[in-house]
Amino acid sequence: MKNFIIMADGTCDLDKKVAAEYDVKIVPGHLVFPDKGDIPAFFDWEKVSRDQFYADLKKDPEGYSTSPANVEEFALAFEPYAAAGDDVLVMTISSGISGAFNFAGRAAEQVMKKYPQSKIEVVDSLRFGPGFGLMAIYASELRASGKTMEEVKAWLEENKNRFHQAGWLDDLSFVAKKGRLTHAKAFFGTLAGVKPIGEFDYNGLTTVLGKVKGAKKAYSVLLSYIEETIEDPGSQMIVIAQTNRLPQAEEYKKLLEEKFHPKKVVIRDVYPSCGINVGPGLMAAYYVGKPISQDLSVERAIIEKHAE
Repeated sequence: MKNFIIMADGTCDLDKKVAAEYDVKIVPGHLVFPDKGDIPAFFDWEKVSRDQFYADLKKDPEGYSTSPANVEEFALAFEPYAAAGDDVLVMTISSGISGAFNFAGRAAEQVMKKYPQSKIEVVDSLRFGPGFGLMAIYASELRASGKTMEEVKAWLEENKNRFHQAGWLDDLSFVAKKGRLTHAKAFFGTLAGVKPIGEFDYNGLTTVLGKVKGAKKAYSVLLSYIEETIEDPGSQMIVIAQTNRLPQAEEYKKLLEEKFHPKKVVIRDVYPSCGINVGPGLMAAYYVGKPISQDLSVERAIIEKHAE
């Protein structure tokens, strides 16, 4: 079987250790910080602490922005492997919110023209952040099981709509301003104690399914939602993402372990590539389950039923 490389753009939120563990090559994008200008994306807290980053972001959200790797940068990432005769499977953030998929596709065409013996396949994850990262981990595990690049790509295309998000954001203003959520829904995040429950939609955006008053009720609703949407929890890893909500994430982890007994539950940080657009206050679980309905009517009905 011909060897192939798995790549993902930096919005997958795999830190250096996890990316190395699953042998996923990261193509970083760009960050703009008020005091640093345009800098390469980073996936650790060596340059700035997590607490400081989110505190500064909350004070000046308009001073921060992100952009994906461009065509030339994707091509530079592909070329050494293509030159060595390796095939490359590259995954990108949802095309609904970024140009990365288009840039990677154009770069692939350029590099394959130069190295016709190499094949580069590009997959639009229709996800971002830890949901995208979990998909990259599944791709790595499929490769390790002996699947070819074509088989892994086919599995991702068939199953990417089964990667769920179940959690809340304390303040929706960041995702609304950055185009990850419609502005009309942002008022939910301004109501004291309200937890807007979000899920991925067909365009890779986060959509509010409903709102719940108070953390205790929100945990209960989320567990019920996962129970009705997850498949075979005992054989999978659930990832919890948090942006300065570690105590809440730890409580969620305990509840998920007690109820579903998954293979493992891991808590991961959200780094600036996604954190700038999500903002502080995210606490969400990511897992594989039933296909998400096209209009989210099924998912909304579950939330409404348990939120009463």
